[in-house]
Amino acid sequence: MTNSPKSAENGSTYARFTVRMAWQLAAPHTWPASIMSTLCAVAFAATSTDTLSLSLCLTLLVICVLMQSSVNTFNDYFDYVKGSDSAQDNVDPTDAVLVYNNVNPRCALALAVGMLGAAFLLGIYAILVAGWIPLAIAAVGAAIVVLYSGGKTPISYLPIGEAVSGIVMGGLIPLACYHVLTLQFEPLVLIWSVPVIIGIGLIMLTNNTCDVEKDIEANRSTLSVKIGRTRARKLYHALVVTWIVAITAIVALWFAHGIVLVPFMLLAAYPFLKALLANPLEAKTRIAAMSQICTVNVVLGAFYAACVLGSSAITLTW
Repeated sequence: MTNSPKSAENGSTYARFTVRMAWQLAAPHTWPASIMSTLCAVAFAATSTDTLSLSLCLTLLVICVLMQSSVNTFNDYFDYVKGSDSAQDNVDPTDAVLVYNNVNPRCALALAVGMLGAAFLLGIYAILVAGWIPLAIAAVGAAIVVLYSGGKTPISYLPIGEAVSGIVMGGLIPLACYHVLTLQFEPLVLIWSVPVIIGIGLIMLTNNTCDVEKDIEANRSTLSVKIGRTRARKLYHALVVTWIVAITAIVALWFAHGIVLVPFMLLAAYPFLKALLANPLEAKTRIAAMSQICTVNVVLGAFYAACVLGSSAITLTW
C-alpha cells in the first residue's frame, strides 16, 4: 500500500506506508485475546461433537485475528486524528505507528476497512456451513468494531469499554465459532466463556488504568477515570482472582476430567500473576503491564482450553 501524493500538515510529503507499519498497526502482541477466544471455542465444540474440521477451525481463527487487527488499527487511526495520542504517552514506538512516522493516516483507515472486509469474505465459508446465525453475530461484532473507536462518542471513551470488549470478543466470538463448528446454538457457551470475557476485559482495564491522566486530558470517561486509579487497581485485583476462580469452578462443574490440570495452571501462571499484581498500573509501567496481562491471558487461556479438551475425545478432519 502506498500513500497518495498529498502533503503532511507540516508541508512535507508523507513517507511511504510500508508492510512493516501495517503489521505494527495490526498489533500482533494483542492477538492472544482473539486467539484464546477461538481456541476456547474449539475446545467447547470438541466436547459436543465427534469430529472437527481443521480447515474450518483455522478459518475462524484467521477471521477473529483479522477483526481484532481491524479494531487495533481503527483505534490508532481515530486516536491520532483526534489528537489523543502523542510521543509522551509511554508507548512503544512500534505500537504508535502514526505518532512516530510521517505517514498518511488515511492509509491506516484503509487498512482497517480492508481487514474488516477480508474477515467478512472469509466468513462466507462459515455462513455456507452454518447459516445466518454466525452472520448475525458477526454483524454485531463489526458494528462494535467501528463504534468502539469511531463516532461522536466512541465506546472506548465510556466506562463500558471493558465490558463491551470482553463480551464481544470473549463471549460472542466463542458463541459464533461454537455454532459454526457444531451447528448448535448453545447459550451455555456464554457461561463457559466467562473466564475469557474477564481476561479480555482486563486487557482493556490495564490500558485504561495506566492511561488515567492521559484520558482525563482527552476528556475520556473510562471506568478507571470514573473511579480513580486506587479503586481501579482494587477492582483489577478482584477480577484477577475471579478469573482464576471462574476457570476452576467451570472446569469442576462441566469438564471434571480436566480438573487435574488446574494445579499445573496455577503453578505456571504464578510468576506472571505475581508480576502483574505488583504492577502499579501507571503511565511509566504501561508497556510492562500490557505485556504481563497478555502473557497471563495466554497462560490461563491455554490451560483452560486444555482442561476442557481433557474431557473430550475428538477426531480432526481436514
